[in-house]
Amino acid sequence: MKRAAGIFLPLCFIFLPLRKDACASSGEIVVSAAISLKDAFTEIGRSYERKNRGREVVFNFGASGDLAGQIEGGAPADVFASASEKYMDDLDKRGLLIKGTRSDFAANGIVLIVPRVSKAIPLSFEGLKAKEIRQIAVGNPRSVPAGRYAGEVLRYYKLLPSIRDRLIYGENVRQVLDYVARGEVDAGIVYSTDASIRAKEVKIAAFAAEKSHKPVVYPVAVVKGAKDEAAARAFIAFVLSPEGQKILRGYGFREAL
Repeated sequence: MKRAAGIFLPLCFIFLPLRKDACASSGEIVVSAAISLKDAFTEIGRSYERKNRGREVVFNFGASGDLAGQIEGGAPADVFASASEKYMDDLDKRGLLIKGTRSDFAANGIVLIVPRVSKAIPLSFEGLKAKEIRQIAVGNPRSVPAGRYAGEVLRYYKLLPSIRDRLIYGENVRQVLDYVARGEVDAGIVYSTDASIRAKEVKIAAFAAEKSHKPVVYPVAVVKGAKDEAAARAFIAFVLSPEGQKILRGYGFREAL
């Protein structure tokens, strides 16, 4: 097994513990969000700011598990948006979320992708057993929800442990996407929304059956001790609003059931 290099975080998220206002000045809220939300949330943030003059959204994108760990360690965050219910549940059990602020706001799917220029294309997940497929990128299951979903999919299709020594671990789902887009691996497992944003560089080889993994649901909540709880609540309300949901759908996210 191989482990990819770690991600780089803003300086204020590295040195812990920190004061709650270390990364946010007056009028700012810090939103720690799963990196698969980066494009959609960046647009949502701009729209929120236009409708709420004087307020600014500062994003901290990364693997959901890493973000949850930062919040547990005292890193400043007003809102947490996770790609997995597990990490939201973990913070909730530790009393780090404001009760009544949690909502599911989006859903996603899992796909197998290959470089667009690839000649060795598995036409199914079972095709990963072919000898031509030498390296397969997945998220690190210890902190990356997409990696845990990938593990569930591989077990469902009974591919582990036969391909375990071919797995390359990324520190977040976008790193997995980069590996495939650059042709550094033969295949990768990511969210369907990630595949769509790099359609010129990667192509979807197969869609994972919904029953092959737990539902990919995105929850969001206000973090206890938020510097501006009202603004954090307003941001979540905007994500859940028809306008916020339209933006998410534009990036391929599905409605959370």
